[in-house]
Amino acid sequence: MDATGGYFSLELPLREEYHKDAMGLNTGRNCLEYILRARGYKTVYIPYYSCDSVLEPFKKLGIHYDFYHIDINLEIIEQFELNDDEALLYINYFGLKQQYVEHLARKAETRLIVDNTQAFFAKPIEGIDTFYSCRKFFGVPDGAYLYCNAKPLENIRQDHQSFERMAHLLKRIALSAEEGYPDFRRAEDGLDNQPILRMSRLTKRIMQSIDYGASAQQRRANYSFLHQALGGDNLLALPLPDDAVPMVYPYLSTEKKLREALIDNKIFVARYWPKVLEWASENSIDYLLASKMHPLPIDQRYGDTEMKHIVNTILFFRG
Repeated sequence: MDATGGYFSLELPLREEYHKDAMGLNTGRNCLEYILRARGYKTVYIPYYSCDSVLEPFKKLGIHYDFYHIDINLEIIEQFELNDDEALLYINYFGLKQQYVEHLARKAETRLIVDNTQAFFAKPIEGIDTFYSCRKFFGVPDGAYLYCNAKPLENIRQDHQSFERMAHLLKRIALSAEEGYPDFRRAEDGLDNQPILRMSRLTKRIMQSIDYGASAQQRRANYSFLHQALGGDNLLALPLPDDAVPMVYPYLSTEKKLREALIDNKIFVARYWPKVLEWASENSIDYLLASKMHPLPIDQRYGDTEMKHIVNTILFFRG
C-alpha cells in the first residue's frame, strides 16, 4: 500500500489507458526484441525507410535482416514468399496506413510484425504481433505497448528509472523547448541498449491521465487544416482515412532550405531518418523521403493559430 499523507505528488486525472489490454514495456525497440525472442525468427525483412534504432534488437540477438523498398504510397515494392522462420516488419507510416496493414496481415498472416510507433491510435489486429511507442505521441519519458500472443518471456523486471528522464519534460514547461533540448537528447540516448523492462509506474500513471478522445480529435483537425492548405503542393499528399489519427503531417517538398526556414520560425521538424541516406540509393523513394520529407507538427498541443503559422511560413518561403 502506498503511503497515506505527507507531501504531495503531481496531481494527475485518472482515466483509462488506451491500450489497457497490451503489455506495457519500456521502449518500442524492446517490444520488437521481445517479439524476436519469443518467435525465434531467423530472418526479418525491414524497410529501408526506418529509424536505425530498429536494428538494435537484431544486432543484439544476431538475427539476420534484409532491407526492402517502398513506393510513393509508402507500400512495399518487392514481393515476398515467407518461410516459417521468416517475418515481415512493416511501419504504419505517420498513422495513415492501417488499411494497408490489414492487407499485409491477410497475405503474411501471423508472420507480420506491425510497427505502430507512428500510429498510436491504430487498433491491433488479432493474432498479429504489434507494438506502439508512448513518447512519440505524448509527454512521457519512455514507455511502449506490445500485443503478442507468443509464450510470455519470464523474469522481466520493472523500469524504475523513468523519473531520471523527466528533466526535458519539466524544463519545456518551466523554461523553454530550447533549454530542455540537451536533456531531451540525453534521455533519448539513455534508452539505447536497455534491457527489456516492464513499463514504469510513473509512465503508466501519466498514460492513465490522458484524454485520448480529445487528443485524437485535435490531431485529425490539425492534419485536415494543413492538408487543405498545403495538399496541392505536397508530393506525398496522403489523404486522411476516416479511422486514422496521424502523428504528423508529412509534407514532401524538394524546395531547398525549407527545413531551415521552418526551424528559423521555431517550427521544429525532425528528419526521418538520416541513416536511410547511407542505406538506400539516391534514386529511390526511400532516399527522397529521408531527404525531403518535412514532418509538420499537428499534435494535441496545437490548434488553428499554430497551423496558420506553419502554413504562412511555408507560403512566405515559397514566395
